[in-house]
Amino acid sequence: MSAVNKAIVRRFNQEVIENCNRHEFEMLVAQDFINHSAAVGQDKGREGLWHTFHNVLHPGLSGLQVEVLDQVAEDDKVTTRKRIIGCHSGVLLGISATGRAVSIDVIDMVRIHNGQYVEHWGLNSLPTLLAALRSD
Repeated sequence: MSAVNKAIVRRFNQEVIENCNRHEFEMLVAQDFINHSAAVGQDKGREGLWHTFHNVLHPGLSGLQVEVLDQVAEDDKVTTRKRIIGCHSGVLLGISATGRAVSIDVIDMVRIHNGQYVEHWGLNSLPTLLAALRSD
């Protein structure tokens, strides 16, 4: 089961985060999904998660790629350490394009049930990146 769940997470990272594929998102994220790491005031459900990729990352970062660095799976949970890279070529959370190559380090854990994400917890370096972009 652990190998299957790790493959689901890798598919999510490639198809949803990298490719912004809504069909794959629908297949991989449960209707009752909960993002325990959503920012205060942000939708903690599946549409809030889609918003992050479709309306925040992809408009702000061109050439977006996800590099999975490590994965550990146990029972129904998968923890992944990854790096999201791209070029800051568009507006990213109110910050105009700088043309800089950027990276966001992420550690997240997802709980998978019936082949779909049902819960997410995570930490990332996006606030640090935003502070650096603001200082340019």
